[in-house]
Amino acid sequence: MAFRITGLDPREFTHLAPLTDEALARHRAVRRICDANPGFPCRVSLEDAQPGEAVLLLNYEHLPVDSPYRSSHAIYVRQAANEPFDGVDVIPPALRSRLLSVRAFDAQGHIVDADITEGRDVEPLIERFFALDDVSYIHAHFARRGCFAARIDRHVIPA
Repeated sequence: MAFRITGLDPREFTHLAPLTDEALARHRAVRRICDANPGFPCRVSLEDAQPGEAVLLLNYEHLPVDSPYRSSHAIYVRQAANEPFDGVDVIPPALRSRLLSVRAFDAQGHIVDADITEGRDVEPLIERFFALDDVSYIHAHFARRGCFAARIDRHVIPA
């Protein structure tokens, strides 16, 4: 089964880039300068920021559902990221190189199944979850820090 991984829309964050540190704090956000690679995985481009590159660290509601699983967590966004990752049957670099917690959700935002895997081995887990009829979408999280990484959807090839 084909799957599609998408990064977050950069337009959700462009208003934050020009803000002062004080103004960012009012948005529960801070600006950081990347000092290591890997270490600052951007949720737009789904690649790690390069040393010296500015990133925003902010709280993001990645599961805005009306269920007990509603959730938000800290994420990094590269200030220079202007195109979201969008790949079919491709695992982006930020996910491929990390331990992932992978969670399958139904249409009501309830967890159907979950597991942990190395990013280099995630495809069979995605396939296993999408083989379940009640799975609507999948979220990948970076297992060590618990941060939301990306959404994974079934990819339907147009007829």
